[in-house]
Amino acid sequence: TLSYNEKAEQAEWVAYELKKDYVKNSNFKRPYFIEDPQVVTQSADWRNYKKSGFDKGHLCPAADMQFDIDAYKDTFYTSYISPQNHEFNSGIWNRLEQKIRFWAVKNDGLIVVTGGVLKGKLQSIGTEEVIVPKYFYKIALSHSKGNYKMIAFLVPNEKSSKPIFDYVVSVDKIESITGIDFFPKLENNIENSLEKNVDISSWLGK
Repeated sequence: TLSYNEKAEQAEWVAYELKKDYVKNSNFKRPYFIEDPQVVTQSADWRNYKKSGFDKGHLCPAADMQFDIDAYKDTFYTSYISPQNHEFNSGIWNRLEQKIRFWAVKNDGLIVVTGGVLKGKLQSIGTEEVIVPKYFYKIALSHSKGNYKMIAFLVPNEKSSKPIFDYVVSVDKIESITGIDFFPKLENNIENSLEKNVDISSWLGK
């Protein structure tokens, strides 16, 4: 599911469940990007990205949806993409997406939330002025065997060879810069504890 930001012409967040058995390689044929029929204000035309110098960067990776052809095709709606620097998209962002899939298998599934930070004075592309975020965030919530843990990343939209763990931040920080309240249905004491935490120890290991 997603929340479409009409002014920015992209989703302010995309959230989905990545179950352990969703992670597979089906070699589906990549479809064309098209507008999302469920966005009543109309999602951005893919031509805004043409010759912009930016990739049509998936917020929900197509590789996370290879368990079902229709779910896979859904990620090619323009409501699921955002302008991303090519070296960011194919580099550190891709490494983070691969790590999320690894964790989904290891932790018996995750809830994943992703988006660009759409606040501040930002560049835009195309006739519809699609906003180019300077930062992207990704949050993973694990609830395996009754134990909650959460990890969040805030990554600049630029080339980076740094380890992904250099970009770990608290969910509270992402909430403060986006104005979004993530996971509001968690019990308050659990939510507060998880969202201020930046402990990566439980996510490390092979």
